[in-house]
Amino acid sequence: MLQVKHLTIRHKKDYRILLEDFNFHINPEDKCALIGEEGNGKSTLLKLLFNPVLTEDYVEYEGEILCTKERLGYLPQELPEIIRTLSIYEYLTATGSFYDHTPSELASLCVRLGFSTERIYAQEPIGVLSGGEKIKVQLLRLLLDNPTILLLDEPSNDLDIETLVWLETFIQDSKIPILYISHDETLLERTANKIIHIEQLRRKTAPRYTVVRSDYQSYIARRNLQFQKQEQEAKNERREYDKQQEKFRQIQQKVEHQQNAISRQDPHGAALLKKTMHRVKAYEARFEKEFEHMTELPEYEEAMFTKFGSHASIPNGKIVLDFSLETLCVPTCSNTQESITLAHNIRLFIQGPEHICITGKNGCGKTTLMRILAKELSQRSDIKAAYMPQNYEELLDMEQTPIAFLSDGSKQSISIMRTYLGSMKFTADEMTHPMRELSGGQKAKIMLLYLDTSGCDVLLLDEPSRNFSPLSNPVIRQMLTGFGGAIISISHDRKYIAEVCDKVYQLTEKGLVL
Repeated sequence: MLQVKHLTIRHKKDYRILLEDFNFHINPEDKCALIGEEGNGKSTLLKLLFNPVLTEDYVEYEGEILCTKERLGYLPQELPEIIRTLSIYEYLTATGSFYDHTPSELASLCVRLGFSTERIYAQEPIGVLSGGEKIKVQLLRLLLDNPTILLLDEPSNDLDIETLVWLETFIQDSKIPILYISHDETLLERTANKIIHIEQLRRKTAPRYTVVRSDYQSYIARRNLQFQKQEQEAKNERREYDKQQEKFRQIQQKVEHQQNAISRQDPHGAALLKKTMHRVKAYEARFEKEFEHMTELPEYEEAMFTKFGSHASIPNGKIVLDFSLETLCVPTCSNTQESITLAHNIRLFIQGPEHICITGKNGCGKTTLMRILAKELSQRSDIKAAYMPQNYEELLDMEQTPIAFLSDGSKQSISIMRTYLGSMKFTADEMTHPMRELSGGQKAKIMLLYLDTSGCDVLLLDEPSRNFSPLSNPVIRQMLTGFGGAIISISHDRKYIAEVCDKVYQLTEKGLVL
């Protein structure tokens, strides 16, 4: 059994507490989803449970992590660069248990994962695989070691819809417990039977956690209903308090006026007024004591907020893109000049403030196409386009701070960017941390601010929702839905596609199919 007792985790750099007095255990049937806003320590907790050495550079902890006779399988959010250079065969055989399995057992595992058995022995580097293929190869290696508990950090990232459905089935049918992080709300709704919710309240100075046996939708619905009820009760009690206080003030003013006006020749009347004032003060004191036990206004961590793209506007008749490409090719390997053709006769026409989405199987060339479109639109002078890549390091310097990246260095610009970052739930310390120390979701927020402050009217977004929490994603969708310019996006997020996009194209070998 994996059990955690009185675990407290704090940052070494700014001593901010991520988790305090955390208690938790995982049961054999658990499909436990770990949720919370970006930068709240979800990935850190998974790393710590798997191997505390992975976190010793940036956090310290106290408490007990008990893992008697368990074999943990851990899937990280990002593959180390050194792993990307290995071939599939080198990567799988790096674990000694590979040779403990017969060819029949290996084939059975591959069928379970929807992965071609022949590719086990392939020499192609891990780095050139599609996102879904990387996830499957990593899971294959984990399962070779016969783990008794799986820890999965964002397994749904970069997966096409077909593979997402596969992953849902894999989690549902798993015979061993799984603790996982995912930003895909649909996947959470279909798989989780237990929720761990990590929050940072009062501008990230007060950590709170909730552990509840529930499906995701029911948990969110109950939580929102509870907060609404508590907030309404608190507001009603405060309105009653204010009304009663106003009555006390009026009575006191009336009695004070009568005391000032009464003649000294009427000592009996003055004594009566004095008694009246004492009674009013006594009532007020008693009421104040009752107020101490009034319902508290609920504390909860709000999702980020920003007014996105309020300046953007494209006329309905404006031709944003009239694009044709005879063949879409990608290199077969990172160290050769050879290439493979993925699609033919690509045609894309966008007019006015259309919001379009491009989907397709992993490895079909969506990101390659998006880079070509970004280059094409960047050369236009009649519109201003901005690109949010899937890999933020294409634009972000990981040694730079958010403030340095977003501002021009002037006092006014720095002040404005601090305000914007504050609205995105960054603390003052996080604004000055190197970006390599930030979570994937926090980097995504910086990219979003970069797009907004660049004054663009066309957005090119490669998997825009992939690193935002399931609590932030509804806000992201609302913001992008209201964007007055054009959006060209790649996404497999089913809620994003349904709520944000006017048209959905599938990239196939024969081109873009509407």
